Amino acid sequence: MNRLDRLTAILIQLQSKKIVKAQEIADRFEISLRTVYRDVKSLMEAGVPIGSEAGTGYFIVDGYHLPPVMFTQDEASAMMMAGKLVERLTDQSVTTAFDDALHKIKSVLNEAQKDHLESLQDHIEVIHPRMRLPVTSGSFLTDLQKAIAGKQVIFLHYLRSQQSESTQRAVEPIGLFYYSAAWHLIAWCRLRNGFRDFRCDRIKELKVSDVLFPPRNISTLQEYVNSLQQANVEMKSASVLFDRKEAKFVINSRHYFGFVSEEELEGQLRMKFMTSDFQMIARWLLSYGRGVEIESPGELKTLMIELVEELQDHYLKLVSSR
Repeated sequence: MNRLDRLTAILIQLQSKKIVKAQEIADRFEISLRTVYRDVKSLMEAGVPIGSEAGTGYFIVDGYHLPPVMFTQDEASAMMMAGKLVERLTDQSVTTAFDDALHKIKSVLNEAQKDHLESLQDHIEVIHPRMRLPVTSGSFLTDLQKAIAGKQVIFLHYLRSQQSESTQRAVEPIGLFYYSAAWHLIAWCRLRNGFRDFRCDRIKELKVSDVLFPPRNISTLQEYVNSLQQANVEMKSASVLFDRKEAKFVINSRHYFGFVSEEELEGQLRMKFMTSDFQMIARWLLSYGRGVEIESPGELKTLMIELVEELQDHYLKLVSSR
């Protein structure tokens, strides 16, 4: 990247956040801090109102806006591909917002770039998995993002598990993450006085209140996940051994059942899963027959035995009725 392109990119980066540290700029462009200082000085000499705070970082003075930026062909292609993923892996609220943004991006492309995107449009697709899995996410992801950022208490009308029983909850939304082919909301439940995992596609009604809540003493989503596991709430861990000849068939499907990690053993692969639905993962594992061995937990082993006995009884009855 030449210096002129880098100066433009640094200016865009400065406008992307309230405060940008010099080290962030250095890391992004793989340059020294001295070069960062020199580039920022050049932007200031060119009339860009950049302020700084010792030990904090740089910021653009309020009121200054960069004129419309042209996108490169690679950047436009990346956005189009991202749109395909957004369409499949989010809900209507996010899809609509992204589609509007993509139209704005297309409006500033030149004719050659527009033709390039049109030629790609029908040649890139994200295919739904063949198995019937919970891929829907309701229509609240945009509202949930706003509530998380604004630290606003939300009121949920929530459908429990696969049951028809519903519950009303006031929760403090912490974060969103995607696993087992569904979006999940991690939140502090004021009713249960603890962290809870809510599947977004089971939220039937949502109201964002004006009540604000203070940040809690856990800083990352992974720590929230660990807290849920320790509390034995909804999300549960499972350890499964696959024979190597069977393992090659699960590579693509395992991510829909909460796959976390794998470990190579002699003749086997140990895979770790995190799921809120043992019924779903048990029925999936059943299809691999003797090529699978459940290490833990005992609850999943018991469930597998019940499924096998149920299947055996079913076919014994069919045979005896002939």
